[in-house]
Amino acid sequence: MTNHAAPSAQPTICRLSEGWVMELTAPGAFASPSDITAVEDFIPAFVPGTVAQALEAVGRFDRAHPMPLDDRDAWYVLRLDEEPGDAVLRFEGLATVAEVWLNGDRVLVSQSMYLSHDVAVHLQGDDRLAICFRALGPLLNKKGPRARWRPQMITPPGVRLFRTTTLGRMPGWCPEVHAVGPWRPISVIRQAKDQPGEARISARLDGQGCGHLAVRIDHAEGATVSCAGASAKVVNGSAVLVLPGVEAWWPRTHGKPVLHDVTLEWQDQHIVLGRTGFRQIEVDRDADGQGFGLKVNGVPVFCRGAVWTTADIVSLPGGREEYRPWLEKAASANMNMIRIGGTMAYESAEFFKLCDELGLMVWQELMLANFDYPASDETWLADLKQEVAQLLDRTSASPSLTVVCGGSEVYQQAAMLGLPESVYKSDLTETTLHELVREHRPDCVWVPNSPCGGAMPFSPNSGVTHYYGVGAYMRPLEDARRANVRFATESLAFAHVPEQRTLDKHLPVAPVHDPRWKARVPRDRGASWDFEDVRDFYLKLLYDIEPERLRREHPGLYLDLSRAVTGEVIETTFAEWRRAGSSCRGALTWTFQDLLPGPGWGLIDATGRHKPVWHALRRAFRRLQVMLADEGTNGVDLHVVNDFGATAEVTVELVCLRDGAVPVVSGRRDLTLEPHSVSTIAATELFGAFFDTAYAFRFGPPSHDVTVARLIDRVSGGEIASAYHFPLGRSAARRDVTFTLELVESDQGFALDVSTDRFAQNVQIDVPGFEVSDNWFHLAPGRAQRILLSGDGKPSGEVRLAGGRCVSRF
Repeated sequence: MTNHAAPSAQPTICRLSEGWVMELTAPGAFASPSDITAVEDFIPAFVPGTVAQALEAVGRFDRAHPMPLDDRDAWYVLRLDEEPGDAVLRFEGLATVAEVWLNGDRVLVSQSMYLSHDVAVHLQGDDRLAICFRALGPLLNKKGPRARWRPQMITPPGVRLFRTTTLGRMPGWCPEVHAVGPWRPISVIRQAKDQPGEARISARLDGQGCGHLAVRIDHAEGATVSCAGASAKVVNGSAVLVLPGVEAWWPRTHGKPVLHDVTLEWQDQHIVLGRTGFRQIEVDRDADGQGFGLKVNGVPVFCRGAVWTTADIVSLPGGREEYRPWLEKAASANMNMIRIGGTMAYESAEFFKLCDELGLMVWQELMLANFDYPASDETWLADLKQEVAQLLDRTSASPSLTVVCGGSEVYQQAAMLGLPESVYKSDLTETTLHELVREHRPDCVWVPNSPCGGAMPFSPNSGVTHYYGVGAYMRPLEDARRANVRFATESLAFAHVPEQRTLDKHLPVAPVHDPRWKARVPRDRGASWDFEDVRDFYLKLLYDIEPERLRREHPGLYLDLSRAVTGEVIETTFAEWRRAGSSCRGALTWTFQDLLPGPGWGLIDATGRHKPVWHALRRAFRRLQVMLADEGTNGVDLHVVNDFGATAEVTVELVCLRDGAVPVVSGRRDLTLEPHSVSTIAATELFGAFFDTAYAFRFGPPSHDVTVARLIDRVSGGEIASAYHFPLGRSAARRDVTFTLELVESDQGFALDVSTDRFAQNVQIDVPGFEVSDNWFHLAPGRAQRILLSGDGKPSGEVRLAGGRCVSRF
C-alpha cells in the first residue's frame, strides 16, 4: 500500500498510492468515517487521482458525456500499514472541500485544491485513513461578497468563492468533468534525527554573467554545498555560492538549457539536492515604453509556443511520464514557451523540471480568471496567498519559470462590460500578489493580468494581449500588422481538424452537421457562432471557395482544405510577427492539446497525435527561418531569422514560377547571419532589376503564380527552410502534379525523398505506423525534400494532394 522513495531530500518519503477504495454518497450521508459500515461496496481508487478516474476505470463514467460529480460526497479509505511512531502526513492537493480523518479523529479540513498540507501525527501501526470530499455543488450557492461583474464563460458564479479549477466549468470550452479527489500525492514522511531536511534552492544570473546560488536546508550545519565548481558551508541553515562565468541556462531556441547539480557533502554522504539553472530575465518595453518582450541573459527572445490545458482532463496527472510525451512534442515543434493559464490548474514540480531540461520557458498564471474575486474575505485571501507561496517555493530551483501573472481576463472581463479601471485594477493583483512574487521568486517577471497594458487592457498595441483579430473576430490577415501586436499570450484559435485516422477511430460521423461532431467544436457560451465558422471564413478567404457547397459536394476535399487552412493562417501570421520591423515580441497559440478527440483548439489531438496544423506551427517556429512579406508597391521582402547564438553561413534563393514549373526570374545570395539577428532583403535586390513580384502594378497579365524562397546551408547544401508567396491567391497555384518518391535506408532508419514536376500545394504523407518529420507542406520543383520516418519495420504508404488527388505510393 506504500511506495517508498528516497529522493534527494533526506527525509524518508513513502507514497500512499495503493490500497485505496472510494465511493460516492449522498451529501452529508456520513458525518464521519465511523458511520461507514460497508467498505466492501467501495471501488478501487487511484491516489494521486480523481473520482472521475476511478469511476471511468470501472465503466461508471464517460468523459464524452460526463455526469456531475459535485453533487455527492466522495469518500476515500485506506487501511494504513506503517510502522508505529511520529510521522508527517503530507497531502499535496485535495480537490476541493475535504476532511481528513485518522483513526476516527479529524486531523485536517481544507477548502482549497491547490494547497499542500503537512499534518503531524502519531501512527499506531494499524491505522485507518479516510478522506471525505464534500459535495461542492450545494456549496456553490453560498452567498459571498457581491460581485461587481459576472462573466458568462464560467458557471456557476459561486465558483469564484472557492479555490478550485474552472476546468470542467466552462461550457463549450471543455468537457464538464469536475475535479474531485486527491489529485496530488499523499505521503508519509519521517525525519530521521540528525539528518538533513528538505532543501530549497534558488539561482539567478546577474548582468555580468555571474551566478548566485542560495540553498536553505535544516539539520545540515557545517555541511558543504557545491555547484558548478563552487562550494560554501551551511551556516545558520543556509549556504550562498557565487559562480563567476557559470554556464547559463537558455530557452531552447536561443541556446542550451544548461542545468547544474547542487550537492551536499554531509558526514560521509554525497547527496544530490537537486538541479538548477542560471539565467536573467528582463522586460523589454520598446523605445516608446508601450511594448512587452523578454530579454534572456541580455538577448531579446521572440517567445513562441502554446497555452497548456492538461495532460488528461479526467485524471489531472502530475507525473513525469504523463508530462513527457506532451512537452517533448512542444520542444520538437521549436517552441520556447508554455503558458499555464488562469482557467487551468497548477502543474506539479515535475512539469517544471521537464521544462528546465527541454528549454521551455513557463508563463505561469495564478488560478484567477474572469471573476470579481472576494479579496476582502480573509480566509479566501489567506488560502490564495499560501497557494502562491507554495507554488513559488516548490519551483524555486526551476529556471523555466519565467513569468508569473496575476490571472486571466479579470481586467478584460470588467473592461468589456464597461467598468472603469479603478474597479478592476485592485490591490490584489497590483500589490499583494506582486509582493509575494518579489519575496519568493524575485528572478521572475511579474505581470498583473493577462491581458493588460493598453488604453483598454485588451488593446493589442500595448503590453500583453489576447489577440483574435486574425481568428475569432474574422479580420483579414493584414490585421496582424495593423493591430500593432506587442505580445499575445493567446492567439489564433481555430477548430483544428485532426488527421482522418483519429476521426475514423474516435469520431466516425459526418463533419459539421452531425450533433456529435458539433459537440466537439469549441465555442463561446451564448455566441451565435463557433470556431468552425471562424475556420470556414478563412477557408473562403484563402482558397476563394464556398465552404458550404464544398462540404456538400466534396466532403473529403473540404476536410483536407480545412486541415490545411488553419496552418496556412498561422504560418502567415507568425511570418508577419517575426519579420524585421515587427512590433511583436512573442505570441502563444490557443491551445496546445485537445481534451477530447475532434475538431478542437488543440495543435495535438487528445490521443497525442499531431494535427496537420502542428506541422505548420513547427515550420513557423524554426530557429533558422526564411519568410516572405508582401509590401505592395514596395515589392516582396525576404526576412531571414537566426535565433542561434552563433553565426550561420547560408544561401538564400528566390524564384518566381509560372504554372508552378517555369522559372520567370530568379536570384540568390550568400549570407553570414549574425547571432540572434533578423535580416531583410528586397526581392529586386536578388533579381538585380525591377520585377513585379507582388503583382502590385499589374502592367499586363500576371507572369507568375507562386514565388519560392529557400534558405540553404552553405556547408552541407541542405535546405533549412522555405517560404511561398501567392500573388494571385492560393487557388490559382493549385494544380495536379506528378510525384517522384525514393525510400532511403540508413543507420538512422528510413527516409522518404519526395520531389515533384511542378509546385505542389499541401502535400500529405500517410505512412501507417510511422511518424513523419514534416507533413502538409508545399513543395516546389527542382529539389527533393527528405522526410524522416520514425517507426518499426519497413514503411509503406502514399503521398497525395488535398482531396486525394495525385496519389503516389511507395
